[in-house]
Amino acid sequence: MSNKLSLSVQYASDAQHLPTRAQLRRWFKVALQREASITLRIVDEPEGRELNKNYRGKDYATNVLTFVYDDAEPLSGDIVICAPVVEREAAAQHKDLLAHYAHLTLHAALHLQSHEHGNDADAAEMEALETALMLKLRYPDPYRT
Repeated sequence: MSNKLSLSVQYASDAQHLPTRAQLRRWFKVALQREASITLRIVDEPEGRELNKNYRGKDYATNVLTFVYDDAEPLSGDIVICAPVVEREAAAQHKDLLAHYAHLTLHAALHLQSHEHGNDADAAEMEALETALMLKLRYPDPYRT
C-alpha cells in the first residue's frame, strides 16, 4: 500500500519542458516510505540563486534544495527545483530531461526522509537507493557514465 501524499506544485519558471503534476506525484510516491505533505516549487535562476544564497550561503543557483519542516507524521517540507540548472545539467550529461527531473525529485524525497550524502558511505547508500528507484520507474541509472 502506498503512503498518502499531499503535493502542491508551483510553476514559477518560464522553462518550456517541465514535468507535469502527475509525473511529479508518481516520482514522489515511488520514493516516499511514509505519509508526506510537500510543496514543490519549480523556479528560474534568480529565485534559485537567492534561495541558495539565503539558506546555504552559496551565491549560485543549484539544481534542487530541500527544506524539512516537520519530521513527524506526516513528513512536511518544501522542495525547490531550478529549471535552467536542471536543463543545463541534463544537456551537459547527455541525459533525457525528464529522467533528470525524476532523479532530482527522488533525490529530494530521500533528503526529506533524512538520507544524506555528506560522506562516502552515505553517498554510496543514497546513490544505490536512487538508482534502484530510477530503475523501478524504468529510467536509466543516473550515475552510469
